[in-house]
Parts: sequence; C-alpha cells; structure tokens
Amino acid sequence: MIEIPSDLHKDLVPLAFLLGNWAGAGVHDFPGSEKCNFGQEVTFSHDGRDFLEYQSRTWVLDNDGNKVRPLESEHGFWRIDAERKVEVTMVRDDGVVEVWYGELADKKPQIDLVTDAVARTAASGPYSGGKRLYGYVKSDLMWVGEKQTPEVELRPYMSAHLKKVVTPEEVERWAKALPDDLPDDGIAFFK
Repeated sequence: MIEIPSDLHKDLVPLAFLLGNWAGAGVHDFPGSEKCNFGQEVTFSHDGRDFLEYQSRTWVLDNDGNKVRPLESEHGFWRIDAERKVEVTMVRDDGVVEVWYGELADKKPQIDLVTDAVARTAASGPYSGGKRLYGYVKSDLMWVGEKQTPEVELRPYMSAHLKKVVTPEEVERWAKALPDDLPDDGIAFFK
C-alpha cells in the first residue's frame, strides 16, 4: 500500500512509493570482489523539506542466511523536479561520493539513475561510475546496480528484492482507521 503522508513536501509525491523501511536480500558479484548473498535494510524518510533521506546497510550472509559481516553502507538525499527528473547525492562508507541523475518512468513507479559525478578518497577502491534501476513491483522494492572501474566495463554487480517492514505502531494506526461498521464475518465485506 502506498501511503502519502500529509506533511510530505508536495514535490515528493511522485516518490512516495519509496517511503518507509525496507528489508530483504540480494546478490553481490563483481570481478575482484567476493561473490556473495547479502542482506539489506533501506530507509527512505522525509522531514517536510523537498528531499527524501536515504540510508542503506548491507551485510554478507552465510549459506544459512546468517549475518557474517558488513558489506556496504550508503547515505543520501533524493529530489525530483516537475519534469520527473530525479537527482541523488550519495556518500558511501568506502570513501566514494556520487551525484546521480535520472528520471521517474511515465505511468509506473520505476527510477533509472546514472552517475554524473564521482569523487573518491585515496583509501577507496577503483570506481568510475554506475547505473541503478529501482522499481516498485507488487508492493515490493527491487533494485539492480551496475558498476564500472578503469579495469572493468559497466556491468551488474548488486541486486536485491526488499519487502516493506511494518511496525506495530503502523498496524495499530491502520486498524484505528478502519470503519466501525465492518461485517463480523469478513466475507460480506467483499460482496
């Protein structure tokens, strides 16, 4: 269910499908790095201003799905303009800062992004750019990331399937919003 908070900045309504806490798993595979399954937690939040705040944490999973160690962390800010153009500024724990540009697809909750600028610290590994695709599919958030370095051409390196995390407070709020005159058997509600 896509909910649009009353205090969401009006410019961000097209990005409302991203809001909330998400969790799931994916695959990481890039030459020179460990191929692994990973877990991920993502949060898109807002404070009334004209951007969404983004946080992502990933960790390596063992064959039983247990956390082994951290993989990557990202923090950023997402904006959208009246022409559905999306811009993202992002910093990653490995010493990379990126500016991404893209757009929200017409008539579907899908965002394509490409790096426009990349800055790296001396400690970060080689990286020269990337692409990402985010999509809201059947109430889930899915994404795939592509990456390139001076040695490796642009290629997919991470993808994940995330489910919305629902807190007990959200369930209580939704329950309070239900009409008082729901039928007792539940079946009549759908007739």
